[in-house]
Amino acid sequence: MSAAALDLDAQKAAARKLAFAARKLAFAAGQGQAGALLADYLAPYRGLALAGYMAMRTEADPIEAMRAHQGPVCVPVIVGAGQALRFRQWTPGCEMVVGEFGAQIPAEGAWIEPEVLIVPLVGFDARGYRLGYGGGFYDRSLEGLRARRGAVAVGFGFAAQQLGEVPIDSYDQRLDAMVTELGVLRFG
Repeated sequence: MSAAALDLDAQKAAARKLAFAARKLAFAAGQGQAGALLADYLAPYRGLALAGYMAMRTEADPIEAMRAHQGPVCVPVIVGAGQALRFRQWTPGCEMVVGEFGAQIPAEGAWIEPEVLIVPLVGFDARGYRLGYGGGFYDRSLEGLRARRGAVAVGFGFAAQQLGEVPIDSYDQRLDAMVTELGVLRFG
C-alpha cells in the first residue's frame, strides 16, 4: 500500500472517530422530526424503488420514511467483501433475520434494483461526501446503480455528524442530498 493510501486511511479513521462520537451524542438527544422530513423529501419519488436500511446502534432510523413510501421498498444485503450490495424487498412486518455485520435483512423476498437510496453514514460534509464504515459497499453500489439507473442517493443522519471535510478518494460517491433533524441539504 502506498504512503498516500496509508495517509488517507489514517485520515478517514480519525474522521470516523470524531463522527462516531458526535453521532452517539446526537442519538442520545433524539431524532426529532428527521423521519418526517425524510418522508417529505422522498414524496416526489413515489412509485420508484426505494432502498432504506434497518438502523443499527446509533444510526438515524429511516423506518418512518420507509413505511410512508408509496412504491416498492428494499434493504441492503451484503453478499461478500469487495462486492456491491444487493437489495431485498422489505415490507412492514416481514420476517427478518440477522445478516452480515449484524444487520437485519428480510428472510425472503424479491431482489430489487433501487432507483432512490437512503444511505446511512458515519459523517458527511458540505460538499456532499459521506464517510461510511470503510467497506466501500455503498460506493460500489452507487457507482453501478447510477450508471444503470441514474440512482439518487439521500444521506440520512444527524446534523452533528457534519464534518469540516470528509477525506475522499476517486471511488468515493457524492450524495445528492442530506436529510437531518435540522432540514435538507442539496448537493451538486
